[in-house]
Amino acid sequence: MLEEIKKTAAFLEQATESFRPEVGIILGTGLGDFAEQIDTKYAIDYHDIPGFPVSTVEGHKGRLIFGLVEGHRVVAMQGRFHYYEGYGMQQVTFPVRVMKLLGIRYLFVSNASGGINTSFRVGDLMVITDHINLMPNPLIGPNMAELGPRFPDMHNCYDRELIARATAIAEEEHIKLQYGVYVGGTGPTFETQAEYRYFKAIGGDAAGMSTVPEVIVARHMSVPVFGISVITNCGLSDEVGDHEDVQRQGRQAGTRMAVLFKRMIRSL
Repeated sequence: MLEEIKKTAAFLEQATESFRPEVGIILGTGLGDFAEQIDTKYAIDYHDIPGFPVSTVEGHKGRLIFGLVEGHRVVAMQGRFHYYEGYGMQQVTFPVRVMKLLGIRYLFVSNASGGINTSFRVGDLMVITDHINLMPNPLIGPNMAELGPRFPDMHNCYDRELIARATAIAEEEHIKLQYGVYVGGTGPTFETQAEYRYFKAIGGDAAGMSTVPEVIVARHMSVPVFGISVITNCGLSDEVGDHEDVQRQGRQAGTRMAVLFKRMIRSL
């Protein structure tokens, strides 16, 4: 696997003329429009990248974008991979490994999620302060010691300094933020109300089907992480949501998320 990661990184270095990104960005469901905020230098479809899986979910365009945001070099995944698509955890997290070898020093992640905390409203932005993992751990198997330790610490998984910076910027920009714990499950079914009650009981504030594997792998490699969830439905209500609604709510909240991400990247 390590050799495959190195081969893919070498391919991308050549394809982008040794473009060295400082920040990696993963754009979740309905949030791909942030790519329009990037001064794009290179855009490569996933199916043209050796070793990369291909996005199969509507709302995930499946491109790796290299460019500038506020003068900083970034690489953005316009669409991610999920365990529920049938990919193994090594495949789901493969791009994060590659981005690290390309040079990223920070990882920004975003997702659409269902609200558990009853004070949350549809369209809220929730800064992820911690997570609860209900998926297979992506570090199961032989450890790639060249990238990180066998037993990585997950304290401060979502970087406190970046969270403090986001809070200050949001106050300046008059952007309302919520804060909470993200529960990562396998999907692809939306959660039952009983499951939402369970998630609430164990300390969750929002639930989704992504993000946690990428964050675990990033922390294994000592990459600081900042994460945002867009609350696209309230799981404890009687309202029934669908994937189209998730995409719609994600796009509407994406404008505020873009302002926050751009200001944060500028401050790095």
